[in-house]
Order: sequence, then C-alpha cells, then structure tokens
Amino acid sequence: MLHLVPATQPTTTAYLSRLQRLSLLDGEGAVIGRVEDVVIVPSSPGDPPPVIGFVVGTAGRRRIFVNGNKVADIDASGVRLVQGTVDYRAFRKREGELLARADIIGRRIGGEVVSDLSIMPTPLGARAWQVHDVALVTPGVLRRRRVGRTITWKDLPSLFDTGRQVDRQVAALRDLHPSEVASRVVRLPLAQRRQLAEAMEDPELADLLEELPEDEQIRLIQDLGVDRVAIVLGEMEADDAADLLAEMSEGDREEVLGAMEDEEQADDLRRLLSYDSRSAGGLMNPEPLILRPDVTVGEALARVREFDLPQVLACNVFVTEPPTEAPTGRYLGMVGFQRLLRVPPGEPIGRVLDDEAPEPVAPDAAEGEVARRLAAYDGLALPVVDRAGRLLGAVTVDDVLDRILPVGWRRR
Repeated sequence: MLHLVPATQPTTTAYLSRLQRLSLLDGEGAVIGRVEDVVIVPSSPGDPPPVIGFVVGTAGRRRIFVNGNKVADIDASGVRLVQGTVDYRAFRKREGELLARADIIGRRIGGEVVSDLSIMPTPLGARAWQVHDVALVTPGVLRRRRVGRTITWKDLPSLFDTGRQVDRQVAALRDLHPSEVASRVVRLPLAQRRQLAEAMEDPELADLLEELPEDEQIRLIQDLGVDRVAIVLGEMEADDAADLLAEMSEGDREEVLGAMEDEEQADDLRRLLSYDSRSAGGLMNPEPLILRPDVTVGEALARVREFDLPQVLACNVFVTEPPTEAPTGRYLGMVGFQRLLRVPPGEPIGRVLDDEAPEPVAPDAAEGEVARRLAAYDGLALPVVDRAGRLLGAVTVDDVLDRILPVGWRRR
C-alpha cells in the first residue's frame, strides 16, 4: 500500500501514475477533487527539483492549484490536506513551472521515453516535496514488450531545466533565508527585481515582501495583476499584509481585498487597517496561537510544533474563553512554551498560566509604550485586548524591531 508520512518516513516515494486520479481530501476526509498533475520548478545545481503543488480537478470541472505545503500525507485512500482553506481559483500555469504529466511524461531522452516519475517528502519532513526517481522505457516494435529502467533525478537534471535564466536565479535564492534574499534583491536594478518577483512562487514572494520596507514592496508588485497580488497577500502574515495594503491607494486596496478568496482573511485585514499604523492595533498580528483553558499541555505543545506556525508566534500560547478567534472570549492569560515543557502533559493550560506575563495593552496604545512594555518584561509577545476584555491579537518583538530599525537598513 502506498503511504507517505513526511515527518516519519522520508524515504517513501509515490509515482505519478498512482497519484493521478487519487482523491484530494480535506482535513475532515471530505473529497474536494482528484489529482491530475504535479507542479515542479527548477532547482539550484545539485538539489532535487521541488514539487510546489498539485493540480486538482474539482466536481465543477475546474482545475485548481493546491500548494504542496498544505498536504499532510498521501496514502491509497487519497491526498490528505491539513486543516485550512483551499483556493478555488482556476489553475493557470506560470512561466517557469513544469507539469509532470503535461510537460515531462512522454518526452524522448535519446532512444528512451519518460514514462513516470516519483516524488517524496524532503528529508526535513517540513511538508515539502521533491522529485526522486524518473522511469524510462525503450519503445518496443509493434507489440513487443517495452524495456524499462529507473534512474534518479541526478542522472537527468536537464529534464527539469526550463532554459530561462530567471528561473535559475530564483532557484539559487530558494535555499537562502528570506532576510538574505531581501538583502540580495534590493541591490538589483528595479527591472530585474520585478522579473524575479514575477518568476517566484507565491509563498517565496510573500516571504520576500515581509522582509522589505513598504515602499520597496509597492515597487516590486506594481506590475503584478490584482489576482496575483491578492494571492501573495494571503500568504503573508496578516500584520505585514495590512502594512502593505496601507501603502496602496484606497481604490487599489479595495480591489485587492475584493479579489481575496478567503473573505474572513480579507475582513481581518480591514480590521487591522482601521487602527493607527503606529499603535498596538496597527502593529499586532490577529492570529496568535489562542487556545481554551481546558486544552491540555500536551495538546498545546502539539499546536506549537505545527509547521505553519511562525517561530515568533510559537513562543507563547494565549488562553481565552470561547470563541478562540479574534476578537475572542474573555482573555485569561498566556503561557510560554518553555513553561509548558516543565509541567505534566495532561494538565489543563488554564492552570499553568504565567503569573509574571506582561499586562495586556489597548489597541490604541502608542508603539513606544508597546516597545517599553516588551522591554520591561523581556517579552517576545504582548497581548492586545479591547475594553470588553477580548483578545484582539498580539504584538511580537519582530514587529517592534521593524519600526525601530532605520529605513533602508538592509542596504547598509
């Protein structure tokens, strides 16, 4: 039986011939559609070609793209997603992307033909996928049986080369930390920066934009279409996305928000934009890790370990009465992950709240007050609470640093 679990079985592979027509299942097991193809992009020399996602045919015959980092595992029953929303926009292949079935299967390599290829989780198991093997066959004459063999991607790197220089440049940046990518990109001529932005995958471009000042962000995305900008904003942290939207004209801002597939996400951004950009409300992230007081320490630590949770947000768990989406029920307190590691896993987190945690601030608190409060408590995050005692979000130390550091510091 075909079974993939990225975190525990990094050597297991799945062939495209088996993946095709497997059901795509949401976190609850409901069928969304069926897998039709795999999207691959070029890699830097010596690295396996990354699989960035899957093309899925839905019941309405619309083909959609599902990012590979949303796939939790693959087995004979289907391709299972983690919890979260799916973007139902029609899939459009972009320059620099290769479709395994449409572009690679059937290609002639000397006297052989590519008949199949396999993918596997990356060794780090971070819900990322890569090409592993390529199956080749020698076409038989008339009805003679075809002779086949399997090689690794290393034996045929040219198969995944698009021939475009910009794709090679993007591949070379892929292994760098986003801050290092930003440092390199800002030194390039504007035309080349925009060319790279066009060629980058949406999560890569989102990571880059989060590391750039807002004026540089605007210049970089100026030639991208509204739909692409909306998708990239959806990949960004909410506070960073709101800062970028604030730099747009009112008309452009509403057009982008209206193009976002996730209406709740768009509403969260509108709420952030209602605050002064120099206040706690303008600085905060509306999606910290928020749990009920009856959740156990073990369950909380499992949430802290989730791949999609940014490191700075994984440092603290905020505890509120239901609902646990901002604006929440009554805010009860917070607890750091180090404290969670020191108490029994079956203990409810409501009983282990940090007595020395920073006091919450109001959304209209000035950014200077926020910085002083974080410094006084040596904190990594500060809760933002409204007059009714509801948690609205959290300001993290990186948000404050972004405001303290001088404009253009990356160019120094």
